[in-house]
Parts: sequence; structure tokens; C-alpha cells
Amino acid sequence: MSTLEAKASSRTLHVEGPEENVGPAHARRRGGGTGPAAVWYLARRHRGLLVAGVIVGLIGVTAQLAQPYAIGELITQAGQKEPLTTAILILVALFCVDGGFSALQSYLIGRAGENIVYDVRMLLTRRLLRVDLAAYSKQQQGDVLTRTVADTSLAKIALSQSLAQLIINGFTVVGGVVVMFLIDVWMMLITLACLGIASAVSLVLARGVRRAAIVNREDTSAYGSDVQRALSALPTVKASRAEDRETQRIGLLAWRARNSGVRVNGLNSLFMPAMNVGTQAALAVVVGVGMTRVTRGTMSMADLTAFVMYLFYMVSPLVLFFLAIGQFQQGRAAIRRVDELTVLPQEGGVLDRMRQRSRPAAKSSPVSALSKDRDGVEFRSVHFKYGKDDESAVETLSDVSFTVAPRGMTAIVGPSGAGKTTLFQLIERFWALDSGSIMVGGKDIESMPLNTLRGLVGYVQQDTAAMRGTVRDNVVYAQPDASEQDIREVIELAGLTKVIDGMPNGLETELGDQGSGLSGGQRQRLCIARALLQKPAVLLLDEATSHLDSDSEREFRETLRKVSERCAVIAIAHRISTVIDADKIVVMSDGAVRASGKHEELMKRDTLYHRLANSQLQAATSVGDLVKETSPVPVGETL
Repeated sequence: MSTLEAKASSRTLHVEGPEENVGPAHARRRGGGTGPAAVWYLARRHRGLLVAGVIVGLIGVTAQLAQPYAIGELITQAGQKEPLTTAILILVALFCVDGGFSALQSYLIGRAGENIVYDVRMLLTRRLLRVDLAAYSKQQQGDVLTRTVADTSLAKIALSQSLAQLIINGFTVVGGVVVMFLIDVWMMLITLACLGIASAVSLVLARGVRRAAIVNREDTSAYGSDVQRALSALPTVKASRAEDRETQRIGLLAWRARNSGVRVNGLNSLFMPAMNVGTQAALAVVVGVGMTRVTRGTMSMADLTAFVMYLFYMVSPLVLFFLAIGQFQQGRAAIRRVDELTVLPQEGGVLDRMRQRSRPAAKSSPVSALSKDRDGVEFRSVHFKYGKDDESAVETLSDVSFTVAPRGMTAIVGPSGAGKTTLFQLIERFWALDSGSIMVGGKDIESMPLNTLRGLVGYVQQDTAAMRGTVRDNVVYAQPDASEQDIREVIELAGLTKVIDGMPNGLETELGDQGSGLSGGQRQRLCIARALLQKPAVLLLDEATSHLDSDSEREFRETLRKVSERCAVIAIAHRISTVIDADKIVVMSDGAVRASGKHEELMKRDTLYHRLANSQLQAATSVGDLVKETSPVPVGETL
């Protein structure tokens, strides 16, 4: 199954569960704390598996703790020349229980960990795909990817393996200490003194690991973000001969991540020596004192053997316990970073999401056309600026008011920075208005569910958004249940029939990332076909002809005339020739509507439009004359 097919099929998969209610409400911190909440909330769903794994592990630990005692009994019976069969069978049974239950515990904890990371990633995916664009635009994309993939893996280790190791190994240590106290109190006090010093050092190291891990995760994210930035603009990097500069820039970030990683590894590496010094010192003292007491007859050889074996048995669990503390501290840093993503503001507001969840899933179908009795789109005194919290931010749109008929084509023209693309993004509710209102079909878009609004409005953005997958996947992305007849119709309308027929596998031809395998103009027409297949009531075209040649543009103008007969078409165009025959042209400048009307009217009464149109049309005429004079190929033919 292709990537786009998987995305399309996943629309029918609605994962019910407590994570649906996880959102900004994870701010419900228990006791007013500031620790992570969302990830822990999801982890609690799998506490059954975790508890089962811990219980199974504790049974194995109990069998392990009984082994030195059983060996001591074996030594005692051997010294008394009693039969050893029963003692040996008991010892073998303890070994089997220890091994079997340890394996089962590892499986249960591992399964719980995979379940947790799946739930966390599904939550992140759901929330990132519905995130408010204003909040998302402030995030670094490479950092978001690092948190979603790498940090969730660390969170899995912390919430499953590390927690289980802390409990099981902690129980092993405590159990061993209790039994050793029962064997000999005095030697146990000596052992605790040696191990206590090592443990205190390890706790200090654990706190240092956590601080260093936070820095390392941030440094790694900064490196990933810069790599993503450079790779996303790789042709520009190469054309600018910036490979060496980018290598140096990214290399500095990699070096910073390396240094903080070395610090984390350095602190981690001190755990084992700290514990080894403590256990070796304890072992030396125990053996020395114990042998002295055995020779004096105040302690039996069996008790000394059992005590030493318990000390050996404690070494590994004690080391693993403190290593688990280090892993858990690193995982806490990752959990905090993941949790920060889960509280990013979501689109549509609470009421909109409640309406969407309360509606039963239905098969998608084309939205009916707008009524001819109402305006297709109406802007009413719209004000908007990016960076609402920034007092120095300049207003992008100021008191914008105009109407769009329910049928026909309306063009938006004006110099760069006039706010044309912002108009489209506001219609789609990618951003929230500062004041004013936008009406679609006579209804305020703020009162419409997002799914309804975006079913009414088709959008072809300025940067063509073709994706990895087949041509068919790309065309049907917004309407996965479209019929073959509808697909062929929009392909014909977009002027892609010859292109697709010439491909080796037609509609099933695979495209690379960002639609590689097609030219810029072909990708643009592919996105237009995708929008047309949605059968929108309003079609937004943001520079949809910027990559089309003159012949393709002429064909597309004919397409627009056909489409505008059944819906409202709003087109942003820097090429006046594309929209010269539009039913209405809205001229924008400095975020405000300057004038509106047909081409002939605006040429007479608006100086800005006259200047823009005149310069473009004169340039086109000059180029046409030059082609006629210098080329034997007739104008309009492909050179």
C-alpha cells in the first residue's frame, strides 16, 4: 500500500480511548506540580501490563533470593553427609523459575512499552495534524520531528523498562538486605556503610545526568532542525555554492550536540565504577571479617557462603537500579519535551471539536453549490495582523471589505506584500481574525464546523503541495472515494490527460517527495485537479498559473471559465493576462482594498492597476514581437 493510500485509509480508523480527552487539559497538574502529564496519562492506560510484568519479575526475584539460602543448605547437608537429591532439585527448580519468570517479565514490560509509545505517537500525530498554524509556525520542524520520533522512544524506555527495573531491582536489593541482616547484623552494617557511600555518589550523578540529558536533547533537536532546513532548500544551497558554509554551520551544531552527549555519557559511565568500588570494598571487608569469625567458630562456613553470595547477587541489581535511575532521568527530559507538543493549541476550538466527534462517521460526498441568492464570499471590515502578542507587529489587513459572486471568477491583484495570500488563509480559517467577519454562502465561517467549511472551499496554495505516492493518490487526496469518471474529468479540466497518458503506469505512476517526477507546471496542474475533484462551492487559486507556459495558461483560462460556471473562483494572480477577463478584479495595496471592477474600468480609474497591467501587457507584447522577428517558429508553438 502506498503512503497516500495508507493516509486515506486511516481516515476510517478512529482510535477511541482516553487520549481523545487529552489536550490542553493536561494542565491538570496534580498538587499544582509542573511535571509532564499527558504522557503519564497515556502510560496509566497500560498499568495492567506493567503491573503484571512487575509481579512476574518479583516472583523471579523471590526465586533468585532463595538460591543462596538453598546453596547454604546444600553445603550444610553435604557437610553432614546427608542425601543431596532434594536440595539439588530445589536449587534447579529455583533456577528455572528465575529464568522463566525473568523472560516473561521482559516480554510483558516490552509489550507495555511499545503500547505506550504507540499511544503517545498517535496522540502527537492527531494533535500535530490539527494544530493551530499560528502556534505551529513558531516551532522548528526538525525539532518537532525529533520529539515525535526520538524523544518518544526515550519516553518508552523511561515509562516501561526503567520503571520496572527500579521496582524489581529495588525489591532485589531490599530483599537481599533483609536476608543478610537475618544472617549476620554486624557484617550487614559494615556492608551498608560501604554501599551507602557509593549509593550517595550515584544519586548525585543521577541528578547531573538529568540536567545534562535535557541540554543534549535540545542540542540534538537544534542540529536536526538545521539539517532539515538545509535539505528542504537543497537546490538553493547548491545553486548558491553554500555547501561548505552549511557544512560548517551544521557542523557547529553537531559539535555542540556531541559535547553535551559526551557529558551525558561521562556521567553515566561513572555509575558502574562508583558502585563497583562500594561493592568491592564491602566484599573485601566481608570476606576478611567473615573468615576471621569462621576460624573463631562464631560463624558457620555455610552462613558466610550464603552472605557472600547474597552480596554478589546484590551487585548487579544495585548497579542496574542506579543505571535505571539515570535512564529514567533521561526519559523524564524526553517526556517533558513530548508533553510540550501535546499542549499546542488546536484548530476550531472546543465546541467545534465536540460537534465533530458527536457526528457519526459518514462517507465523504461533494458539498452542494452555494445559493445564487447570496454572495459566495463576503469580507466585512476584516482586520488582521501576524504576531498578535507583538505590539510592534504591523497590521497585515486593514478594514478589508468586498464581495464575491456565487458564480464566476473574481481576481485579486496587487503588489507583493499587499495581503492577497492572507485573504485565502483567513477564508480557510488557518488564522483567526482580529476583528470583522468573513461570510461564505451567507454564513459566518466562525460558526461553521471546520470540516464543513473546508468541504465548501477548495484551495490550491502558492507552493504546489504534491506528495510522495502515485498520481492517483495525489489526485484523490481530498476525495478518496471519487469515481473514475470524476477523476478523468478533473484531469482533463486541469490539462493533464496527455501527461498522464504518456507516463509508464498512467495514474499508478509513483512520484517522489514533493511530487518529484513532474515538472513545476505539471505539479501545479495536479494540485488544481485535486481541488477540482473536491467539487468545491468556492475555489481559491493562489498563483495557480505561475508555473504554466503561455499555451498551458491559455488552456487553463478556458478551464477557469468552465469551472466558474458552477462555483465561485477566486484567483490571486501576478500575471494580469491570466485574469484580464475576470468577472470582477479586486485591487489590493498595503493590506487594504484599493478598488474593484472589471479590467476596462480599472484601467481608466485606478492608477496602480493601470501601472501593473500596462507594464505587464507591454512587456508581453514586446516579447511576442521579438519572437516573431528572431524565430521561424510561429508564436504560440512550443520552441
